Amino acid sequence: MRAPDLPRADRDALGIWLLSRIAVLLTSTFGAALFAAGDQLDGFWARWDRWDTSLLIEIAQYGYGGNPAEKPDPGLPAFFPGFPLVLRLLHTLVPNWTAAAMLISLAASGVLLVALARLGDLEGPAGAGRWAALALAISPTAVFLFAGYTESLFLAFALPAWLLARRGRWEWAVVCAACASSVRITGLFLALALIVEFAQQAWRARHDGGFPIRRWALVVVPFLPLVAYSLYLYARTGDLTAWLSAQQAGWGREMVGPWQALVTTWDAAFHVDNEFTWSFRAELVAAAVGVLLTVVLAVRRRWPECVYIGTQVGALITSSFYLSIPRSALLWFPLWLLLGRLGTRHRWGFATYAAVAAPMMITYVLVFTKGAWAG
Repeated sequence: MRAPDLPRADRDALGIWLLSRIAVLLTSTFGAALFAAGDQLDGFWARWDRWDTSLLIEIAQYGYGGNPAEKPDPGLPAFFPGFPLVLRLLHTLVPNWTAAAMLISLAASGVLLVALARLGDLEGPAGAGRWAALALAISPTAVFLFAGYTESLFLAFALPAWLLARRGRWEWAVVCAACASSVRITGLFLALALIVEFAQQAWRARHDGGFPIRRWALVVVPFLPLVAYSLYLYARTGDLTAWLSAQQAGWGREMVGPWQALVTTWDAAFHVDNEFTWSFRAELVAAAVGVLLTVVLAVRRRWPECVYIGTQVGALITSSFYLSIPRSALLWFPLWLLLGRLGTRHRWGFATYAAVAAPMMITYVLVFTKGAWAG
């Protein structure tokens, strides 16, 4: 019996997924050897056991108390339990912790690119999905969709949640959104945006009887993982928002005025010359893109997407200093959908984006595998 053919958008997305994974693998293998310039080159797994990956592995191994043989890390509670739980489960089959973390991202990145392609085609025009998937796959910080980081797993739940919500399949949409909320605090912003999407659909359906009152209870579901995690942390530390306090304890981040955050980051980007100088410059560019994207969505009255992006950007630009905004941009799926539409209507515009993004992606792969800060 002949298996059914995959839809065109799915085939294109999976092809992009495969080729982009191969490209990152080759860059990290041969590019890293060239980049080493005769220095001692770390082994393959060691090159990918960097920064957040190491912390997520530590949580999966020992819990939020960290390695008992080392000094406790006060920043660990900043990481939500979804990824470490999946990692611990997969480790029963894959002994190497780094390999297990990367396998999660490998599988999740395939799911998210298919979901993004389907969402792009649903939003239109026809063919926008494949361009959106390509835009994300070659984005400057796409290395974090390959490494054992939380971005891939979050998007593998968040994008299907949004797609299901758009199709009115709310029971499954909120389940996927709840899974996303267990992975990153970004799930909170997704949950808020889904409330706006739900309200819009209920308003449009008002002449047909609207949504039954009991369906409104569904919008609570994506918040449950955050509540559960906060209660767990309270039982453990006595601090209901220990995940937020960990940002200050681990990275010195706390909420400040947007002007203060901008000035601090600007000084670090242009008045200090060290290994983080260019990273802070990238932070400023990404923050500007986020603000502009929020404005564009507001002007186009895409209110659910505006809430999703605007709340994230607002949180990021009111931190003590800008940190990991380029990496957070991976989660801004409305941006990739806009680039998908650009690809269908103005190929030269998409080609310009690709000419800038692809070399930057290669650079980020080399910098990350070298062990330097890459966002």
